[in-house]
Amino acid sequence: MNLNCSLWQENGLSVRHFAFVRFSEVTEHCFLLFALILLMFFASLTGNALIALAICTNPVLHTPMYFFLANLSFLEMGYTCSVIPKMLQSLVSEARGISREGCATQMFFFTFFAISECSLLAAMAYDRYMAICSPLHYGTRMSRAVCAHLALVSWGVGCMVGLGQTNYIFSLDFCGPCEIDHFFCDLPPILALACGDTSHNEAAVFVVAVLCISSPFLLIIASYVRILAAVLVMPSPEGRHKALSTCSSHLLVVTLFYGSGSVTYLRPKASHSPSIDKLLALFYTVVTSMLNPIIYSLRNKEVKAALRRTLGKRRVLTNG
Repeated sequence: MNLNCSLWQENGLSVRHFAFVRFSEVTEHCFLLFALILLMFFASLTGNALIALAICTNPVLHTPMYFFLANLSFLEMGYTCSVIPKMLQSLVSEARGISREGCATQMFFFTFFAISECSLLAAMAYDRYMAICSPLHYGTRMSRAVCAHLALVSWGVGCMVGLGQTNYIFSLDFCGPCEIDHFFCDLPPILALACGDTSHNEAAVFVVAVLCISSPFLLIIASYVRILAAVLVMPSPEGRHKALSTCSSHLLVVTLFYGSGSVTYLRPKASHSPSIDKLLALFYTVVTSMLNPIIYSLRNKEVKAALRRTLGKRRVLTNG
């Protein structure tokens, strides 16, 4: 359904309201996708909430690694909640519109949580590097104050980038078309609707992607190169296996998150395709946040034990 842009403008000036393009004209496809995304959304929220609760309520998990994991779970919950509810509404409702202010708000929170997660994953890699490569100094160099500072910097960087990018993009005028060819107010599809020359804004998005996505990723790679070098010289096979097992979950999460994010934001504009961008968006907003709790709980005995204790306490309270 094409929208008349004059209905969405005030005084013939910049577009003040947008609408998301319908996923499919076939209603059954929309309802099928709605059910699938809703299921993954609930699985993501439940899994991340349980991990955060287990870490907060089990003193044995009050260590730097699990402190960062709890922060990651909170970020994942915010990340999905900033995007998925509106996406679900647009799939099965005629109310696919969103105001300029609402779109800007969604873009801010999405960027905020995504960039914060990039930085936090780098902090988690640094924690593993210190634990394996400098175990004698680990307690002092990864104190509570240091961990809190790293987490605060991660959230702060995300907030500043989110505010900067959102303000820069929504300072532009939007002349139409009014339909966003995407599931949510992501940066590239919104820029495509802006009037005039947007090359400076596109360059800003690319620079931020390089600095805030590639730079943390390079820090993660550097940390794991040092970790691998340290593991290879360990005399005990059991020690090597234990060291690598503490890193495997983080490495898998990094691969999923950075793989889809890099393909989306670092590839040339000419190679962008709305259908591919939507598929990638579904992956890094829904699938990865659902898989992360599964990855950490299945591959970590301490998390599994904490989850059992937490769920056991909830059953006792419920039965009581």
